[in-house]
Amino acid sequence: MDEVMADVVPAFLDLYESQLGQRPEKKDYWGKKIYKLPGAMQVRESLFDRGFFADLPLMEGCLDGVEWLHEHYDLFIVSAAMEFRNSLEDKFDWLQRHFPFLSWKNFVFCGDKSIIQADYMIDDHPFNLAAFKGKGLLFTASHNIDEHRFERVNNWAEVRAFFEREMERERQSAAI
Repeated sequence: MDEVMADVVPAFLDLYESQLGQRPEKKDYWGKKIYKLPGAMQVRESLFDRGFFADLPLMEGCLDGVEWLHEHYDLFIVSAAMEFRNSLEDKFDWLQRHFPFLSWKNFVFCGDKSIIQADYMIDDHPFNLAAFKGKGLLFTASHNIDEHRFERVNNWAEVRAFFEREMERERQSAAI
């Protein structure tokens, strides 16, 4: 969910600014985990508070992209939500509010995504994709720009384009 569907960065930058009195610019954290900024580990503690994950904005194009995927595939939303205990309720409510067409049965909250058995996974963390047995798509985030082991998607338009190509390949294979 985070940094693929939910845009965590603006909320984290808001917290950083409110707690440390300055707002980092993109150049300050691009190419590394935002938590590596000076003082950021102190700010990161706020992610354990109830409510941080409740009102995150959607990534651009996410709603349409998820709806399209849901129409064409068996779709499950997977989040390693166990690290931030209070995020479970926030994330569940966030998903229901933004994606009312998805059933609660399509939400998987886990501590380790290596348990997921599926054909595809879209994730911003290379370590989740490295353990995944299916086809992994790396969703661009500041902390993964130097990663080159996985096919990259930069936005939801590229996610949809990837799956449209996959569907066309499947149609062509079936026609042979």
